[in-house]
Amino acid sequence: MKILCVGRNYSEHIKELNNQENATPVIFMKPDSALLQRRLPFFIPKFSNEIHHELELVIKINKNGKNIAERFAHRYFDEITVGIDFTARDLQQKLKSKGLPWELSKGFDGSGPVGEFTAVHKLESLNNINFHLNIHGEIKQKGNSGDMIFSFAKIISYISEFITLKKGDLIFTGTPAGVGKVNQGDKLEAFIEDKKLLTVNIK
Repeated sequence: MKILCVGRNYSEHIKELNNQENATPVIFMKPDSALLQRRLPFFIPKFSNEIHHELELVIKINKNGKNIAERFAHRYFDEITVGIDFTARDLQQKLKSKGLPWELSKGFDGSGPVGEFTAVHKLESLNNINFHLNIHGEIKQKGNSGDMIFSFAKIISYISEFITLKKGDLIFTGTPAGVGKVNQGDKLEAFIEDKKLLTVNIK
């Protein structure tokens, strides 16, 4: 199982970090050790003073595929949830300033908790999925899949040109605007529509 992630997939998030929009998806990976076991807290690592939350829709690949055409991509996933791409922003900026890869700021242990999966067929439309993140009951991030620059189908098709997708692989599909620092004692709750699928306590 591998975890693939899409960066810069929402215009407002690109603007808030002063990044540039790309003509093709920005892809990076997290190791499987980035997953956080359910109900376990997330411990802020000692190497960072600025861990940011990035709420994302996460799809699970249900069969192997290579060079998948966009028109067939919907056949390769039937479950979706929310996940948090925890990012060591200070470390990321340091690495980027030196022109170095920044996987260490994204792929550290526990940096990719995912929620309970729900069947895609229960949703009215893949192009109109509302999702949001609460911290202490207050909305901090909210997004809609219709605002993605690259659709689920485009993401699956593009990645599969380079990397064979296998059953069980997870794809984080990008974060909307509103990313911010987490602190000890925070309680993060992530939803699709009005259904809570993920809770993470920060230690």
